[in-house]
Amino acid sequence: MSSFRPCALIPVYNHERAVRKVIDRLLPLNLEIIMVDDGSSKACAQVLDALAQEYGSLLHLMHLAQNGGKGAACIAGFRKAQELGFTHALQVDADAQHDLGAAAGFLRAAQDHPQALVCAYPEYDSSAPAARRWGHKVTNFWVALNTWGRGPDDALCGFRVYPLSETISVINHCRIGLRMDFDLDIVVRLAWAGVPCINLPVGVTYPEGGLSHFKGLKDNCSISLTHAKHCTLMILDVLRLRRLWRLPTPPEARQ
Repeated sequence: MSSFRPCALIPVYNHERAVRKVIDRLLPLNLEIIMVDDGSSKACAQVLDALAQEYGSLLHLMHLAQNGGKGAACIAGFRKAQELGFTHALQVDADAQHDLGAAAGFLRAAQDHPQALVCAYPEYDSSAPAARRWGHKVTNFWVALNTWGRGPDDALCGFRVYPLSETISVINHCRIGLRMDFDLDIVVRLAWAGVPCINLPVGVTYPEGGLSHFKGLKDNCSISLTHAKHCTLMILDVLRLRRLWRLPTPPEARQ
């Protein structure tokens, strides 16, 4: 890749109390920021409009007409980022749970390996709920199986640098989960497409009074169905009834 032009991407759904903190922590990186309002409340939308006016050309704000889920917001943001000429998107959540001091190292890894997904694995402090830790462990077991060990160390942590060309190619060829199953689904699909994964740690804190949109029963069922989908596709692939999708080989790599 001849150039490396990253941006930051923040999907937002009613995080008006935390999102300014996230933006302020990103400012030292000198990145333009794409903020996608995923059909938030009127009060949140007004806060986001004020932030966009305050930060001017540094901040690109998109309002989605209705709530479509984290995946829908990220996909809209990826497409906007590519339209604006960016090559990579540092995607961070709007709830201020992640240590954004780690972001510079993630961007350096992406610049050194521009075709790779740079994916965080969480280093929790004492505030992390035990159920969340165990949920990640179960998902990560299935992802390791589904990707033959070539996927991320953690498939649910929303702190990543995506290579936009490869990511949008996958999105254009596959039906990706649009809600809490997005983080899991996209990393497995990228692994199947041959996109390498670099794993780096990030500190995670669950702030008191923080807002989480994870719905225990509904979202765990969605994640379980995604695991089942991936396992079914793998079995069909082994039986040669359906080939898992791969990114096309660049002409210059064909000999």
